[in-house]
Amino acid sequence: MDAHRLQRSFAVVRSHGDRAAQHFYAFLFVAYPELRDLFPVSMAGQREKLLQALGHVVSHADRLDQALPYLEGLGRDHRKFSVVGAHYAQVGQALFATLEHFLGERWTPDLAAAWESAYGEVSGIMLRAAEHAARSQPAWWTADVLEHERRGTDLAVFTVRPTMPLHYRPGQSVSLECALRPRVWRLLSPANTPRADGTIEFHVRAQPGGELSPALVHQLREGDQVRLGAPVGRRLTLTPGGGRDLLLIAAGTGLAPMRALAEQVEVEAGAGVPPRSVHLFLGARGVPDLYDLPTLRGLEAAHRWLTVVPVTPEDHGGDDVLGAALRTARLAEREVYVCGPPALTGYAHGALAAAGVPERQIHIEEYDGGRYLPSPMPAAVNAVR
Repeated sequence: MDAHRLQRSFAVVRSHGDRAAQHFYAFLFVAYPELRDLFPVSMAGQREKLLQALGHVVSHADRLDQALPYLEGLGRDHRKFSVVGAHYAQVGQALFATLEHFLGERWTPDLAAAWESAYGEVSGIMLRAAEHAARSQPAWWTADVLEHERRGTDLAVFTVRPTMPLHYRPGQSVSLECALRPRVWRLLSPANTPRADGTIEFHVRAQPGGELSPALVHQLREGDQVRLGAPVGRRLTLTPGGGRDLLLIAAGTGLAPMRALAEQVEVEAGAGVPPRSVHLFLGARGVPDLYDLPTLRGLEAAHRWLTVVPVTPEDHGGDDVLGAALRTARLAEREVYVCGPPALTGYAHGALAAAGVPERQIHIEEYDGGRYLPSPMPAAVNAVR
């Protein structure tokens, strides 16, 4: 595989930005109009996801083994969009037509052969992963909404129960779709460790201009159904069986996976595992935004190993949540987990490293207001479909 040649040619196409993605989908829907129903009504965000995913794959063309988890995750995840084997060839035709259109005379038979070979290898990895996953799990799980509670003007906490067992680890994410916004999926992290009754709690804030989150906050009701994708992500998971003490840093609905991790420590302690010391720092714009504080205080009251520290602009001498957390005792001896908006995650890694926390002990979850990005694998969820 001539990786550099593929990367140079894709860079030319990528420079055309949204026009390239528009051409790709126009070709795909004209050639195969039946595929349009697999996509959301609005394609604006979809086009950027396509370019991001292609860029990620092409950038790893010279070390495809490193992109293997990403590609396998992409293949498994696309099952929930009703993608089947025949669609890979159709998508390939649209890709090659787009490359030819924007490369013009530079689209030679040799370059076309190189792209066809690379696409065949990539699509083969995805298809095999999808076929393997189909042997052990459904393409999606249907779940009933049991409770839906508004906690403020733009935030809701709701509980669902899948109709089939859905196994996940605290700190992972699952994608969610509902009939209110068909074919629009968003990654959310469960706020609880797996329960005996199978229920899962989600926290969601309505994002301005968001495709799905406003509907989940303002329109979703008890009795509705949602669909859930397979669990993804590893960055925020704990190794079972105990280990280092924990420092959990969250802001906004980034609290959800942090609370699930605290509950995992609770479950393990109940099973006889020596409990870790857990310090949970929760940042909020003000006291009304500490929407789950009563639940956290209940956990804290029940367990001496847990300390919950809410941080608002009026607290801690004006420090933000990260600044307050950096003063935790024995900081460099702890595993540190961070989840929240870019204002937190964007500089948390550097600040923690500067404070002496070893790289291997820093676990950061990114959240961009529209989706969680729990690992390189699910970063391209919704990418090609």
